[in-house]
Amino acid sequence: MKRLHMHVSVPDLTPAIAFYRALFDAEPTVTKRDYAKWMLDDPRVNFAISARARGAGVDHVGIQVDSRDELGVLAARLKAAGATTFDQEATTCCYAQSDKSWVTDTAGVRWESFFTHGEATSYGEDEVLPETPEVACCGPKPQAACC
Repeated sequence: MKRLHMHVSVPDLTPAIAFYRALFDAEPTVTKRDYAKWMLDDPRVNFAISARARGAGVDHVGIQVDSRDELGVLAARLKAAGATTFDQEATTCCYAQSDKSWVTDTAGVRWESFFTHGEATSYGEDEVLPETPEVACCGPKPQAACC
């Protein structure tokens, strides 16, 4: 079964955790010094927040799958539709080990399809890069908006 994923960058983790704890009426399933995540069943979502020197707001959205095969199916659908994907295998991001396929939609929204197969002790390969705050936690750099 697939699960919707949303990752939001926040300026301060503590009040953001309090807000989302109240909204979801649930404690985060993962809490780190710079990151928190809720794995909710109602609604079925993997909701993550991080305070990592990035602009506040929606960082990316995605679909979490239960197997590498499901990830392959999603990536194949996107490629068949003419989308260019950025695929990653065995990458570390958001304190997890995952295989991923990234794509940017027609409105410039970054979508991450991923299969998580383990935990990690660090945030990931793309640590905070203050000189390039527009780069997300993981995945390709967002395309510049047109117009």
